[in-house]
Amino acid sequence: MFPIHIESMENELCQVLSQNASSKSVHESDILRIINEFVRNPLLKEGSILKRLDAINRCFGKDTVEEILFALEKEAITIDDKWMSNAIKSMKLASPTSLKITLRSIREGRKQTLRQCLIREYNISGHILLRSFNYNDFYEGGKAIFFTKDRKFKWEPSNLEKVHDAIVMQFSEVVHDDRWGYLELPQRQVFKTSKL
Repeated sequence: MFPIHIESMENELCQVLSQNASSKSVHESDILRIINEFVRNPLLKEGSILKRLDAINRCFGKDTVEEILFALEKEAITIDDKWMSNAIKSMKLASPTSLKITLRSIREGRKQTLRQCLIREYNISGHILLRSFNYNDFYEGGKAIFFTKDRKFKWEPSNLEKVHDAIVMQFSEVVHDDRWGYLELPQRQVFKTSKL
């Protein structure tokens, strides 16, 4: 369910709050009643991603890339859906190391500020471009797509089981290389917002 006419909903909420400001008692039920007046079930198109949320959550909620891929393949047995077969195909073509780096980065990002996420992504990019830890998959992928155009990737390591967590974790560490600097982000000014 999604709110519609957000501005109208905000106006009504503000009106209730201002009416009850003197008594300092706004009941939760009043707020919920107003919100529910403005919430509607969306009309979903046939191919909408929202129709697939249950399957997406079941598959991509797993802890490891291997478990995610296994869950997708298991779902694909009973559900004939193009997005699922495309997801499986894409994952099987992709660099195993890159898949694990990406999953770890997404999971870490859930618990971090935007600033921390940008710094982590900057460090990951630095390690990839500088070929830290003998990581050549980025260049291998570029070669197979843009130069030889054969799409015959020679990933190292070649499968998910050979990509160890210790290696994946190193990609988030600070890059200690003179060719790559530290990411310097300006301090943001924080504005205080008034309460409703």
